[in-house]
Parts: sequence; structure tokens; C-alpha cells
Amino acid sequence: MNLDQTSDILEIPDSWRQGWLKEKPFVKLFALEGKLYRHKDGRRTLQFEHEGKSYFAKLHHGLGWRRFLKSLFRLKWPISGAENEWQAIKLLEALDIPTTPLVAYGRRGTNPVNKQSFIITKDLDNCTSLEDFGREWPVKPPSPELKRALINEVARITGTMHRAGLNHCDLYICHFLLELENGRVLNPKSPILHLIDLHRVRQRRQLPRRWQIKDLAALHFSSFEIGLTRRDRLRFLKIYSQAPLRKVLADNPQLWQAVEKRGQAFYREFKRRGPR
Repeated sequence: MNLDQTSDILEIPDSWRQGWLKEKPFVKLFALEGKLYRHKDGRRTLQFEHEGKSYFAKLHHGLGWRRFLKSLFRLKWPISGAENEWQAIKLLEALDIPTTPLVAYGRRGTNPVNKQSFIITKDLDNCTSLEDFGREWPVKPPSPELKRALINEVARITGTMHRAGLNHCDLYICHFLLELENGRVLNPKSPILHLIDLHRVRQRRQLPRRWQIKDLAALHFSSFEIGLTRRDRLRFLKIYSQAPLRKVLADNPQLWQAVEKRGQAFYREFKRRGPR
């Protein structure tokens, strides 16, 4: 494989640099074995352990000419490696949005067809997704205090991200991880949520309306089956928009109508095709 060696990047902990990755780090990292979560489209995602600690690795092997040209024919520049997620983690941290703690990142080569790149993050093994946490809410609702706090935090994270020009592209409730201690929320008044799966995050000077709608509709549809009320959803709008509810609804009726319409379309498609 002909890789451009002039732009190699290797950001790893010093203990790893002096230890198990002292020689041939890329070779060793791309030979990692562990619990495989995904192996598709040139990317392998796995959980592994090192010195008693658990980590997640995303190993990108390049797009290949077929996928690269397919993206270009669709007038889209493809996301071809771990750089996007690496940058997104740093952006979210700067915005005070908890995410997966970054441990290591590397890139070898620049050609999207055949470059290698990886990102390693800590395993948030003390967390559960909001999708799983809310699965029983229709029959076993949480305390009003906890539900309000979770809605407020999802709205804060989403609003902060959108005002900074960031969109997630896959903003479903399964990508919000709730910190637990011994299976319980430690502080129901101030729960900690981590936003994950950032490989498609994009940043622009100002977030285009269509990407705002897509994110909000994804959140809306993915929460259809956890028993949220109209009052809960209005609370989200108020916190997300940082404005009185009356003003939010009066100023942007077309936005919320578009979100509702797109959310319903997502839900119909989900019911037709089932989980991917």
C-alpha cells in the first residue's frame, strides 16, 4: 500500500509510546483484537482492554476507489477517516458538552482512498443510552424531577451545538449516554449525559436550516416510544431556544412544523424497515 508518510500524525499517551506501541504503532493498532461492534465500509469498531482498562477503537482503512468515486458522483465529499470524530470531540469539549474521552488519535497518509487513521476513546462502561433508560417509561415513568432534568440537558446540549454551527447528523436518543452509579442516577437534579458517535459531525459558520431540522427531527422521532407528553416536548423547545415558549412558537412556526413532518416521516420509515 502506497501511503504518504510526510503527514503522519500520532497522538498517544506517553506510557503507550514508551511501552506496547514503542515500535510499529500503526501495525500493532490495526491488528488489535477485541469485541467487534462494526466492520463495514473500511471501518472496524471494537472494544479492547489494555492493562485492566477498557477502550473503544475505530480503525479506518480508507474508502477504496469505488466508495470514493460514488461519493463524488453524488456531489458529496466523503468522510474518509477518524479525523472528523477527533476534531468533533475537541469541539464539544470546548463547548462544555460531555462526550467520549479522547485517548489517542493517529493518521498515516492523506489520500482518502487508502489512508489509515484511528481514534481510541475511553469506554463509558458506567453509562446507559437514553433509549435503553427510557424504554420502560410508558409503564414505569421516572420521577418528574429526573425527567425534567434530562429533557433540560438534552435541550442544552442540542441548542449549544446548533448555536455553534455544529450538526450531529445522527442525533437519536441512543447517542446520549447517561452516567449511572450502581445502576442509578447519582444526582437526579443534575444528570450527566455524554453525546457520542460523532464521526459525521459537521461545523459551519451558521447551521443551515435543513441540518437543524434533520437533527431535531431525529431526536423527536427517536423519543416517540418513551412516553413523553406534549408538555415535555414544549419544555424542550423552550430550553433549546433559550426564549419564552410563546415567543419560540410565534417566531418559528415553520421550523417546528417541518421538524414534526420530518420526524413522522422518520418514524414511518423506521416502522417499515425496522432497526438497522
